[in-house]
Amino acid sequence: MSMLAIIVSLVLLMFLAYRGISVLLLAPLMASLAVLLSGDGAFLLPVYTDTFMSALGGYVTQFFPLFILGALFGQLMADSGAAHAISTGIVKRLGTRHVVLTVVMACAVLTYGGVSLFVVAFALYPISRELFREANVPKRLIPASIALGSFTFTMTALPGTPAIQNAIPIPYFGTNSFAAPGLGVIGGVIMLGLGITYLQSRVRKASANGEGYGTHTEKKREDTPDDAPAATMALAPALIPLVMVIGLNALFTYGVFPALDLSFIDAAFDNVSADSQAGLWAILIALLSASAWLMVTRWRHWADLKATINKGCLGSLLPIFNTASEVGYGAVIASLAGFALIRDAVLNVSPGNPLISEALAMSVLAGITGSSSGGLSIALETLGEEYLAMAQQAGIDPELMHRVATLAAGGMDTLPHSGAVITLLAICGLTHRQSYANVAMVTIVLPIAALVSVITLGTLFGSF
Repeated sequence: MSMLAIIVSLVLLMFLAYRGISVLLLAPLMASLAVLLSGDGAFLLPVYTDTFMSALGGYVTQFFPLFILGALFGQLMADSGAAHAISTGIVKRLGTRHVVLTVVMACAVLTYGGVSLFVVAFALYPISRELFREANVPKRLIPASIALGSFTFTMTALPGTPAIQNAIPIPYFGTNSFAAPGLGVIGGVIMLGLGITYLQSRVRKASANGEGYGTHTEKKREDTPDDAPAATMALAPALIPLVMVIGLNALFTYGVFPALDLSFIDAAFDNVSADSQAGLWAILIALLSASAWLMVTRWRHWADLKATINKGCLGSLLPIFNTASEVGYGAVIASLAGFALIRDAVLNVSPGNPLISEALAMSVLAGITGSSSGGLSIALETLGEEYLAMAQQAGIDPELMHRVATLAAGGMDTLPHSGAVITLLAICGLTHRQSYANVAMVTIVLPIAALVSVITLGTLFGSF
C-alpha cells in the first residue's frame, strides 16, 4: 500500500502541476495524500510539521543566499541594460546569416555569466523575433534556440557555472562548481554541437518546404517587460560583471580558500564543514561582488535602483520556496515504508557502477517534478549519503558524481508539464503543438546523449 500511495501521489503531483496549480500547495497536499493512503494518517500532522517543514526549512537555510543573489544579479543585469548590450553586441558580430547560432550564443553567454534563464528569455525573445523575421526563419524554432542556449550546457555542464543546479551537489559531495571540468566541457560541446546541427537542419528543411517566419499576431503579455530596456550600456563594460562571476568563483575556489587555514571555522561551528561549503561560498562571493560592481559603476544611470533591488530580491522567493516545497515532499516520501523498496531498486540498478543509478534517480525525479533543481534536491536529500558512500567504495571521484548528477537533472526536467517550458512558450506566444518537439530534442534527447557519453568516459578514465 505504501508503494502504491507514493506512485499515486507522484502521478497526481505531475498532472496537477501541468494543469498550473502551484507546487507551494501541491507539495504538502500530495505528501499528505501519500501519508493517508499508506495507512499512517494518525501521524499526518506531526509528519507535516516535523518532516515536511524541517526539510523545507533546511533547504531554504542552505540555498537561499544563492537564490537571492542570483535573482538580484539577473535583475541588475537586465535593468542596467547590460543584458541587452551583450545580446545585441553578439547579434551585430554574428549577424542574421546564422540566426540560430546567434540566439544560442547570446543566451549561453548570459546564462553562463550568472543571469537567470527567465531574465534571458525575456531579454532575448524580442531580439530573436526580429532576427528570425528578417532571415525568414520559422518563428516556431525560437523557443528551441533560446532553450538550447539557456536550459542545457551552461546550466549543467560547463565548469564554474553559477547555476543553482551546479551548486546543489556541492554540500552533499564536498565538491565545487568546477567539478570534473574536462568531462563537463565534453558534455557541453556535445549538447551545443549536436543542438546547433539539429536546429540548422530544421531551418534547411523549412526553407526547402517554402516555410518562412509565418504569420503571427504578437500579443503583449502583462507580465512581459518592454522590448527595450530603459538603460543602455556599451558592450565592454556589460561583459565585466559576467567575467567577474566566473573569474572570482575560480579565484576563491582554487586560490584563496585552499591557501587559507579554515580549521577555526570547523571548530567554532558544529554543523559547518569549511571544505564542503567553500565551493558554495565562492559562488556567493562572486555574485555579490558582481552585483556590487554593477550598482556602483552604474550609479548615475539607474532609473530606480531601489525598485530594481526589491524586484530582484522578491523574484527569488517563488523559485526557492517552490524547490524547497518539493524537497519537503521528497522528505515525507522518503519517510514512508514503501520508499525503502524504491530506494533499494534504484540503488541496485547497477551495483558495480553507482553513476548509472545516480543518473536514473536524478532523471526520474527531475521528470516527475518538472524541475531540474527540484528533482536534484529531492534525490540528493534522500539518497545523497548513499551515493557518496557507494562512490567511495567503488573508488569514484565525488567530482564525477557531482557532474553526472547535474547533467542527469538537466535531461528529463523539460517534459511538457515543466514550468520553464510553459513559461518560455508563453513568452514566445507559441504552443506546445507548434514548438515543443524541437524543444524536447535539444533539452531532453541531446542532454541524455551527453550524459551517456560522460558516464562512459568517466567509467573508463575516471574524473578529469
